[in-house]
Amino acid sequence: MLTLSRNWWVPLVRGIAAILFALATFASPAITLATLILLFSAYAFIDGLMNVVAAFGAGSGKWWSLLLAGLFGIAVGTATYLFPGLTTLSLVYYIAFWAIASGVAQILAAIRLRKEIEGELWMALGGLLTVVFGIILIAAPGAGALGMLTVIAAYAFVAGISLILLAFKLRSFGKRMAQPATA
Repeated sequence: MLTLSRNWWVPLVRGIAAILFALATFASPAITLATLILLFSAYAFIDGLMNVVAAFGAGSGKWWSLLLAGLFGIAVGTATYLFPGLTTLSLVYYIAFWAIASGVAQILAAIRLRKEIEGELWMALGGLLTVVFGIILIAAPGAGALGMLTVIAAYAFVAGISLILLAFKLRSFGKRMAQPATA
């Protein structure tokens, strides 16, 4: 538990980044959407390229799955760059499934750590918000990518606040644990 409290600044930085992302998205949603699509394109392409490189260094019998994954990543990255409009809906689903998986993992971590930390409610609440966010994206993908960015920005803002509150809870816990016991 002390490791979490020693690294209290990690959720603080994540929270600040989430809030900055939210504010930038509210201010300029069209630019944010184009940037998200291009970032995903670059990520998929580079990830695919690295899998292809790894395939050549893999042992016998293991190279083909890395090669296939790499070629698929390169294809998706290239298609995303060439056809960004067609990618938007896929990106919405990608973000939705990531949010649900990430949120469930965060809730499970909060449950597991509830006896070791204070403020686990903030971690669980952040996880729940992340799951709800993912479900909303799946339920209404056709509502428009720019409309979805408003939901994404609102989620990022609230999740950022949740992470900042968690960070300060962890920091105060760490300070209490570091104080010598009084007789």
